[in-house]
Amino acid sequence: MKLSRLALGLSLSAPALLLASPSALAQTLSGTVTNAAGKPLANATVEIEALKRVTSTNELGEFTFSNVKEGDYTLHIFASGFAHLHEHAQVQSDNAEGANFVLARSAIEVIDVHATPMHLSVMESATPVSVLSGETLRRQQAATLGDTLEKLPGVQSNFHGNVASTPIIRGLSGPRVLITQNGLDVSDVSRVGPDHAVASEASTAKQIEVLRGPATLFFGSGAIGGVVNVVDQRVPTSTETRGEFVLETQTVNDQKLGTFNVTTGVDNIAFYADGFYRDSNDYETPVAPDIDDPDGAHVVENSNEESNGFTLGTSYLFDQGYVGVAVERFEREYGVPGHSHGGDTSVFADLEQTKYQLLGEYNFTNDFFQSVHFRAGYTDYEHAEVEGGLVGTTFSNETEELRVELLHKPMAGWRGGISLHYKGSDVFAQGEEAFTPPSEMEMFAVALMEERHFGDFLVQLGARAESVTLDASSVLLPELDAHEHDDEHDHDEHAHDEHEHEGSEFVRQFAVDQEFTPISLSAGVVYTINESYNVGVSLSRSERAPSASELLSFGPHIGTRTYEIGALFDLSEEGEFVLSQTAIDLETANNIDLTFRKTQGDVGFVFNAFYNQVDNYYFQEETGLFAESGHDHDHGEEGHGEEGHDEHSDELPVYLFGSADAILHGFELQVAWQTTDNLKLDFFADYVKARLKDGGALPRTSPMRVGSHVAYTLDNIRADLDITYFAKQDDISTFETETDGYTLVDASITYDIPLGDIDLSVYLSGENLTDEEARVHTSFLKDIAPRPGRNFAFGVRGYF
Repeated sequence: MKLSRLALGLSLSAPALLLASPSALAQTLSGTVTNAAGKPLANATVEIEALKRVTSTNELGEFTFSNVKEGDYTLHIFASGFAHLHEHAQVQSDNAEGANFVLARSAIEVIDVHATPMHLSVMESATPVSVLSGETLRRQQAATLGDTLEKLPGVQSNFHGNVASTPIIRGLSGPRVLITQNGLDVSDVSRVGPDHAVASEASTAKQIEVLRGPATLFFGSGAIGGVVNVVDQRVPTSTETRGEFVLETQTVNDQKLGTFNVTTGVDNIAFYADGFYRDSNDYETPVAPDIDDPDGAHVVENSNEESNGFTLGTSYLFDQGYVGVAVERFEREYGVPGHSHGGDTSVFADLEQTKYQLLGEYNFTNDFFQSVHFRAGYTDYEHAEVEGGLVGTTFSNETEELRVELLHKPMAGWRGGISLHYKGSDVFAQGEEAFTPPSEMEMFAVALMEERHFGDFLVQLGARAESVTLDASSVLLPELDAHEHDDEHDHDEHAHDEHEHEGSEFVRQFAVDQEFTPISLSAGVVYTINESYNVGVSLSRSERAPSASELLSFGPHIGTRTYEIGALFDLSEEGEFVLSQTAIDLETANNIDLTFRKTQGDVGFVFNAFYNQVDNYYFQEETGLFAESGHDHDHGEEGHGEEGHDEHSDELPVYLFGSADAILHGFELQVAWQTTDNLKLDFFADYVKARLKDGGALPRTSPMRVGSHVAYTLDNIRADLDITYFAKQDDISTFETETDGYTLVDASITYDIPLGDIDLSVYLSGENLTDEEARVHTSFLKDIAPRPGRNFAFGVRGYF
């Protein structure tokens, strides 16, 4: 039974009657939006999807669109705390009464996704997706992207000493998870190593979207494990004046944070600006960080940071769309925990990035094309590792990207279009820890996306073809003195031999030119059982070209505490590294997702189960050999669980990239219960098992989690309580150690103070209130950098 009966109010304009033909009369479409009890909903959003026209309801729940041509339209109506409503509307000149649209309550927040070219919300897609926005985003935001997102089901962090972390989605990370900003690659080097920070700031974001499972159809083969899209308003689409600011201080690391963003405009010209500044010291821990030094100080050295950035943007708005540009400057200096050389702890990374974005949209008035969306970006990134005041290694990434999505009008009930995508990047590393040679990557892609309703069934289809080239003109194959620790050679003799091998006659140099053609296909169906329940299934086959670091690496990677050698090389029977004679294959993921959702009512839930078989899965294999790191490190290679190598502290274990078939499967569960208007309870759980098809666990697999959240509001006060249990991880690979489970307790209280046109909030929050020792299994630094201890934050947040 429908929630509302349509009767669109249409009034004729006198000038239009005189000047227009009957087929082109300008009509007025109006209506009222209420909840199930008949109470008007103010500030509800109403969109005519085909025309891309959007308005909001007034205090009486009323909305009006003027100058609407006669025809069939679909209205998309939504408000915070309510399920989205899609209603078919036929605009005719003889309709006279306004419609009453009734929105049903939804315990799970339903949010639109910007990462996809077609309309999509978290409760309507066959592809699992999560969105972090609004007060929840502000409450969970952290200094790093991975730590900001880790309370989402299916998402964990590879926590790297509080200064760098990237998201792990269903057990996959690194080159398999793409991080974008407004749909364009963030273009840093965070996918190369865990010690490289993501060049994006959560404190100025509007929302952060996570597409779980293969998202290659929208973003390319680098998104075979998922996509994290940071959305902000740097290219504004409104001239309405609004903004927010935050001032905050924390106790565990003496962090000071200030951030703001503002949008305004005059006539058809919109302006945007944001900025932030963060400064923090080394953070405190409940115990001595290093498990081999239980009497040490309770501080993780080299975990401090100082960062700042600003963005300026402007756009021109017109009836059929907008076009705008933005420029961002991002700077960050942060220590690198566990990266101290010879007792000198003054090792830090100096990150600088300048990003330009051009975004636009044009809505056509012809009978075939509906709209075109275009995104273009240029990014200049540089990251220097500074040791004792001197630059040791420099990483740079220069990227150009263009995405054009052309959508057509509904044809035989099908909605969709074509996507054209180009991306080129020039990655360069120079210095003693430049383990990957300079390389250039170029990608061209074309994709088709279509969807259609068949009664209660929504069918979503897609296909994408790419051409990927990887060029490296100076790949080095040095004569490596790799050896076992139980050999009879004296350690000094090894160092002497390696020094002798530094001559050019022992280093071979050659050029690499690899070409790949990844093809990806997907099909999904969502069946609406009734107004409250739907079930979805999604099938996909996605191919990925291996990254430059997976192919070409040959050198010490201090961030992972390994001597890393790429898949382009092989270990001969004589124990020497040579060029591999095995063809480089595409990594292929065959994924199935099953989703069951309750979308309306005081209780809502989302349950996802997935099975992902990845053929030719690239991963690092242990060789049993060790090689000189080039530095005397204070700590051994604890990130890989090796013990008892103090006498070889300047050596790293040698790991060789290989490929084998792997299987990842698991589930995510989210349940929300709006018990009263003031009290809401949330529960989540997630689990992933990642193993090689022939046996053996994949390294650093996320442990199972169970979490709960309680939110209570009364007048101007809101209180939140989070309890999250991380299970013990004992399903480990051969070179790992087990990680004990732990429970984190977080809480916050917020008091809202209306001050005229500014809504001011004062808040106090606490993290890890029980001061629990918590070591992150997915972290390369778990044995020397546990999570921070008890932390309190005090802040002021304002909206205008």
